[in-house]
Amino acid sequence: MRAFVSFLLASLTGLALPAASLAQGFDFPGFAIRQVTTNGATIHVRSGGSGPAVVLLHGYGETGDMWAPLAADLARDHTVIVPDLRGLGLSSKPAGGFDKKTQAEDVEGVLVALGVGRVDVVAHDIGNMVAFQFAARRPERLRRLVLIDAPVPGVGPWEEILKNPLLWHFRFGGPDMERLVAGRERIYLDRFWNEFSATPARFGEAARVHYAKLYALPGAMHSGFAQFAAFDQDAIDNRAFLAASGKLKMPVLALGGEKSFGLTMAVVMRAGADDVTEGVVPDSGHWIMEENPAATARLVRAFLGR
Repeated sequence: MRAFVSFLLASLTGLALPAASLAQGFDFPGFAIRQVTTNGATIHVRSGGSGPAVVLLHGYGETGDMWAPLAADLARDHTVIVPDLRGLGLSSKPAGGFDKKTQAEDVEGVLVALGVGRVDVVAHDIGNMVAFQFAARRPERLRRLVLIDAPVPGVGPWEEILKNPLLWHFRFGGPDMERLVAGRERIYLDRFWNEFSATPARFGEAARVHYAKLYALPGAMHSGFAQFAAFDQDAIDNRAFLAASGKLKMPVLALGGEKSFGLTMAVVMRAGADDVTEGVVPDSGHWIMEENPAATARLVRAFLGR
């Protein structure tokens, strides 16, 4: 996001890594597709590869399909699990349960259904918030945690981040707003894909068409707004966890897009975890898998391999 949190930290660093190919597909070759019914929802799950398990959690404006390039890379030596969050993508659209504690239990239910034990978790955007609650509630499950380019409600400079005018959509929702965007999902989502990119053209037309169709599914925009509407409760839950249990103990990689959250991601996570490694995805805004998937994959793989 251009100037996303420049009022917090203006100091960003880059890494000398080459730009990746801009062409992205949504295929998961060799992956099994399952519908896992758990915790009052049916979660669409892709899984493939073999080796230590890693879960990839997406955020708003995309689905688990965003992770296709990283999933293909990691599946060479990992078991890779890629769910769609409840209400989004091809997962069911339940009436409630969009607080991140509940969605952390969705992840737990998926792991139980797949017979998976300990995992690494890599998350982006709202996926960060689900991943934080999963780490808080199921620390015995986690080896390492990677959070990419989004704040965590109630953690670190949350109240200051909320003052950023770019984040007006955090409070946008309700029946009238749903009527406004009905049939105009592409127009609404283009705003995020453009304003939160360092180079909007890298969020290509094929991806825009793909995600706009998924967000036009019945109940999808309602569910997306519900993800944001739960932030106040998420902040209460996260603060309660930190007050009762202290910071997360597992190793955490906090990655920000160079032209987006940058090193502020590490500032956030040092307020919520003891063992934080900072990093920047170079030549990228918020949409790291569209803007620089190769650099993202290298940073994630290096951390998981430590």
